[in-house]
Parts: sequence; structure tokens; C-alpha cells
Amino acid sequence: MGKGKGKKAGRVSAGLVLHRQGKEGLEVLIAHMGGPLWSKKKRGWSIPKGEIDPGEEPLAAARREFFEEVGIQPPEGTPVELGEILQKSGKRVLAWAIEGDLDPADQVSVCCEIEWPPNSGKTMVIPEVDRVEWVVPAVAKKRVIKGQIPLLERLEELAG
Repeated sequence: MGKGKGKKAGRVSAGLVLHRQGKEGLEVLIAHMGGPLWSKKKRGWSIPKGEIDPGEEPLAAARREFFEEVGIQPPEGTPVELGEILQKSGKRVLAWAIEGDLDPADQVSVCCEIEWPPNSGKTMVIPEVDRVEWVVPAVAKKRVIKGQIPLLERLEELAG
């Protein structure tokens, strides 16, 4: 999610793990990645995140990307650092947990243009995120890309 979706090592993204106390205890907001590539993948979900612009502070990038992908400003609460993970693509992700609530029905993502089908020369415009959902961490761990699972585990440890 965010700009430049190729498999380039060395890219750094920043994201927010929004969490709340729901009916079943701790819940996290996960985002389903838009477009045909992710439409039928079991692990087509992610935390809202995106690449850090040159000179941009990582937490500011995480807040900006949350707004771009969710369409709602993230809460002003105190973010708790969850550290860094390395995804299979080689992308590093810095993340923070922040407590807050929102209605998934209010989600509206920015769009981007992709080539589809790949190597066809044809393009289509897709939302970076096509929906968000509140889920318990056990469900999130089955849906997000595997490299992000440690972020959810760290949040669970912090939440006790």
C-alpha cells in the first residue's frame, strides 16, 4: 500500500495499528488492499501503511498514510511504538499502535493507477484500500500478510 508497489528491497514504510476494546476484547483495524491482485488472496489484508517520503518523519508518514488509505484522520492519542518488521518483499515497516474508534462504513481510500493485466500496457485505476474491518488479533493474524504478524503480537503483549 502506498506509493511504488514493486518488489524493491530497501523501501521503508510506516503504519498505524488502530485498536479498541470491542465486544470480544481487543480489536484491530485491518485494511484490505484494493485491486484485482488482492481480490481473491487469503492474505490480502494489511495495517494501513505506506512509504515514507524523503525527509518525512516516520510517525508523520504513518499518520498521512492512514488518512490516505482510510479517509479518516487517525486519533490524536499517544502512539506506542511497535518497532520494525521486515516483509518478504524486503520492505521494512515501522509501526505504532494507537487507540481509537471509527466506523468502517466511512472508509474512503485514495486511488492509484496500475497496469492490469501485468505487462499488457493497459491501465486501470483502483483504490489503494477497498475496505477496512475491525477484527480480533487472532483473525487479523490469519488475514494480514505474514510479515506483519509480529506487529499484532507486540500489540497483544502491550495490551496485556
